[in-house]
Amino acid sequence: MFTILENKPLNSAVNKLIIKAEQIASSAKAGQFVVILIDDKGERIPLTLSDWDKQQGTITLIAQIAGATTKKLSQLKAGDSIAHILGPLGHPTETEKIGTVVCVAGGVGIAEIYPVAKAFKEAGNRVLSIIGARTQELLILQEEVKRFSDELFITTDDGSLGRKSLVTEPLKELFSSIEKSTHTKYPDLVYVIGPVVMMKAVSDLTKEYSIKTIASLNPIMVDATGMCGSCRCSVDGKTKYACVDGPDFDAHKVDFNELSQRLRLFNTQEKTVL
Repeated sequence: MFTILENKPLNSAVNKLIIKAEQIASSAKAGQFVVILIDDKGERIPLTLSDWDKQQGTITLIAQIAGATTKKLSQLKAGDSIAHILGPLGHPTETEKIGTVVCVAGGVGIAEIYPVAKAFKEAGNRVLSIIGARTQELLILQEEVKRFSDELFITTDDGSLGRKSLVTEPLKELFSSIEKSTHTKYPDLVYVIGPVVMMKAVSDLTKEYSIKTIASLNPIMVDATGMCGSCRCSVDGKTKYACVDGPDFDAHKVDFNELSQRLRLFNTQEKTVL
């Protein structure tokens, strides 16, 4: 059993949980995730490790209320327990010093970009971050991301905070300004995580400029061991499993249209449960 030390809403749709999990905290790295099972009658869901404290033996998970399990998770209180947490899972993000890295995230993906931006910065890279949400109320962790970013760009769909635009607009302007400059160069890497449509748009843009881009995929996942096949996706025409081969993949080789279709497979059943 894993004891919840804190569970508080960051906004109307997202909760932050701090959980005692000493073994997971001791080996967690940026880009990895866990699979939780609230109780023996529940379903298994993957959640990215947003933070961890090796000294305190705690992990931080940020969950968007998107289905029956995340709704139940949001209702747990400090002192309650989660039956099973498996992790850390997946390959850590490669965060060596390479130069300039642009981290792009949308929605709850901001919770997942935070440890990645932190790791790139601590490795000695120049980090530019672009984070976006539909509204100011839904934008999370801006101060945390800012702490590890040389520059932070904020966008909202309605203009209630930062710039009224999609995350791709400041990214495109950055590339355009570099294109006109004689003494600056394109970033060495773009890392993106968030809604599939956003990751595809970022990938299409960076492909025009031949900039290496990594996407952290978020497919449906069940056992997280590569056995069930739920998280399969197509990368460069080959079947990959996000749980054991990823979750990071070359964005320019990902079939985002297929990924989007697979994410909608259980919409009807989820609505029935809710």
